Amino acid sequence: MKKTDRRVAKSQTAIKTALIELMSEKDFDSITIQDIADQADVNRGTIYHHYLDKFDLLDKIMEEHMNTISSFCDGVTIDYKKFILHSLMYFQENHLFFSTMLASEGARYFRCRFLAFNIKEFEKSMDPSINSPDKEIQVHFIANAYVGIVEWWVTNEMPLTANQVSAKVGKLLDNIVNKSLE
Repeated sequence: MKKTDRRVAKSQTAIKTALIELMSEKDFDSITIQDIADQADVNRGTIYHHYLDKFDLLDKIMEEHMNTISSFCDGVTIDYKKFILHSLMYFQENHLFFSTMLASEGARYFRCRFLAFNIKEFEKSMDPSINSPDKEIQVHFIANAYVGIVEWWVTNEMPLTANQVSAKVGKLLDNIVNKSLE
């Protein structure tokens, strides 16, 4: 495996941070590559060396966050309560990104990707013996509810701790997951 040059990693981190900071201040459509370069203190060419455009940059940032959240469950049977707690703690650590994404004009695109991601993750934790229509209803209900809770929590400056939200959501999910649809 090839090791990433520290200067390259530092530039990419600065570029990603710059975009998120700019998005917290103004609309994504009005942000230019030059704005990002100025904020990151890099040359425009450095941005184009790593990313096709600002859309590619944003997409890569989202993908990295989704991959990190997904890694909380790699290689083990998914415990949705642990997944929720770990993901909430991650949202807390990366508050600027998530609050910006859920409150900005790009929120619809991010929310759709985030929802699709959560549908896939919650589906892994469901009892395989549940028949398909019931399972789909449960998974979509849980994923939509969870995304709504995360959106509320992040955009309201996290009025409860990750542990408190996780415990409350866990109790709600227990009622849904442990009872079959009739």
